[in-house]
Amino acid sequence: MRLVLLGPPGAGKGTQSAAIVEEFGIPHISTGDIFRANVKGETPLGKEAKGYMSRGELVPDTVVNRMVADRLRQADAESGFLLDGYPRTVGQAYTLSGMMAMLDVDLDAVLHFEVPDAELEARIAKRQATDGRDDDDHEVFKRRMQEYRDQTTELIPHYRRAGLLIAVDALGSIEEVRERVLGACREVQTAGR
Repeated sequence: MRLVLLGPPGAGKGTQSAAIVEEFGIPHISTGDIFRANVKGETPLGKEAKGYMSRGELVPDTVVNRMVADRLRQADAESGFLLDGYPRTVGQAYTLSGMMAMLDVDLDAVLHFEVPDAELEARIAKRQATDGRDDDDHEVFKRRMQEYRDQTTELIPHYRRAGLLIAVDALGSIEEVRERVLGACREVQTAGR
């Protein structure tokens, strides 16, 4: 199974990805993890990305796309994967389609985690209070939400038109959301999309 997770910061994608990975035996591929692995391993792509990051610049799509393409060619992703944090833009979505064509595989579904803004703010505030994560600071969260709205929300109609988008109600307990997520994945698997 080849999936993309889509949703705003705090929607629960990271929490639910563990259940998907366990149930379907596919790797969780996070762009953050890819970046860290390349930088730490001092790969040519990691060195290139680190140069941009050290100057406080965004890593360009060309570098991000090459990192993702490299990761999708690894042996553990042959039978499927769960992409989290990529694509972030429609341009990246077209690039991903090209990668998939080169691998001669199809994307099965894009799970869109739907959560009202007020709930997201409450979740982030709670996470910040309990875990103290830097990316949960209120100002950082506002910036991440604006980036999501500016770039990533365009993916929703894009994948809806492609017939790949599955809306998941991400409100409720972790267990309730997990059942919805896994139920949607099982339906995709059964339909052989």
